[in-house]
Amino acid sequence: MNISQEKIDNLNAVVKININPEDYQPRVEKAIKEQAKKAKIPGFRPGMVPPSHIKRMYGKSILVDEINNLLSDTLNKYLEDEKLEVLGQPLPKRDDDKEYNWDFADNFEFNYEIGLAPEFNVEFSTNDKLTQYVIKVDDETLAARIKNIRRSYGKMTNPDVSADDDVLYAELVQLSPDGSVFEEGISNTVSVRLDQIKDEKIKSSLIGLKKGDEITLDIQKAFDNDAAKIAGLLKIDEETAAELKSNFRLTVKNVNRLEESDLNQEFFDKLFGEGQVTTEEGFRERITAEIEMMMQQDSDRKLQNDIYKYGLNKVNFELPDEFLKRWLQVTNEKLTDEELAAGYADFAQNLKWTLIENKIVKDNGLELKYEEVFDLAKLRLEQQFRMYSMTPLTDEQLGQYTVQYLQNKENANKIFEEVKALKVFDYIKSVVTLEPKEITYTEFSKLAA
Repeated sequence: MNISQEKIDNLNAVVKININPEDYQPRVEKAIKEQAKKAKIPGFRPGMVPPSHIKRMYGKSILVDEINNLLSDTLNKYLEDEKLEVLGQPLPKRDDDKEYNWDFADNFEFNYEIGLAPEFNVEFSTNDKLTQYVIKVDDETLAARIKNIRRSYGKMTNPDVSADDDVLYAELVQLSPDGSVFEEGISNTVSVRLDQIKDEKIKSSLIGLKKGDEITLDIQKAFDNDAAKIAGLLKIDEETAAELKSNFRLTVKNVNRLEESDLNQEFFDKLFGEGQVTTEEGFRERITAEIEMMMQQDSDRKLQNDIYKYGLNKVNFELPDEFLKRWLQVTNEKLTDEELAAGYADFAQNLKWTLIENKIVKDNGLELKYEEVFDLAKLRLEQQFRMYSMTPLTDEQLGQYTVQYLQNKENANKIFEEVKALKVFDYIKSVVTLEPKEITYTEFSKLAA
């Protein structure tokens, strides 16, 4: 057997594998004998089928299988021995001029295209400067958060007249251009949240309404042409919602108002546990701390995204794009040319960052320990369970779920990649210059949008 590499350029190569009969015949003969022992063929006792009979009946298919197995083993060993870092997987190169008899005496030549990972350096230092946003809890953000919490624990009332932030339980009926009811048009009983109305003039017209009142509503203007929101409200598909031009008659059936909970001990105990908070000042301090924690997470996500963009601009290298596009189409049979063209740039960016991450891990000896993977998986599971139940799991139960979760290879790889990303993120933060900048949450929200 002979295997060699023909380098096309720094990013592309062809691996040639020549296989002679003496390379594959022992494997084929062994496979035939094993199948003869297992075969159940009329006229022969189990285990007594002559190998020559199996060879005559199934020899060519066995030969093909063993050649493919030999190729796979040989190619993988060659890439490992030569320490070639390839992108994607090797692609068989078609050669229409070659024809084989598959008669157990052929000499075979197979060619594989490979895409090679580029060589590059990653050098971050104190000369690299990035902004680290320190988000401050402004009065507007704190007031909005407190209002939402108080309403979550408040009670529903039905005032006579609608006010700002109320919910109108109403009937919507589609109208014709002349203002009459559109026969067989859309008709639905809905809950209209006034805080979701984008047009201030329309919102003003919905304030001060009482049960039985009617108004004409331009639904597209009211919801700023948000097809998804209109579709959900009217229970129609988004395409129909986007093309909808009609006005609607809104008839108020009821006014619903969620009253804010009183700032009393009962409310504090529900939120934080009995006796944990006893004053309004203590309540505001706890909510402020909660918001600051969320803001820190938002700031970290922003910084991580900025590092990603900065790193991709700083570390320049090319990829074997044409090879990767062919590989994507071979491995995704349903992928159209249009989908490939639209999505390749994002794929290439993500692949480049993965290569940069791997280079940082290797060059700086960053260790990825199983304990870190386990702890992060445990945290992610705990966060999921909290979304569905207020009763926390015991540490033992959570540990058992984590073990089961990580037994799934896809789950384990996902958490491993997240741990690696966090390691790289922390490393880059430790070597670049982070310039703190205070900013209000309102300003930060506009920046991060």
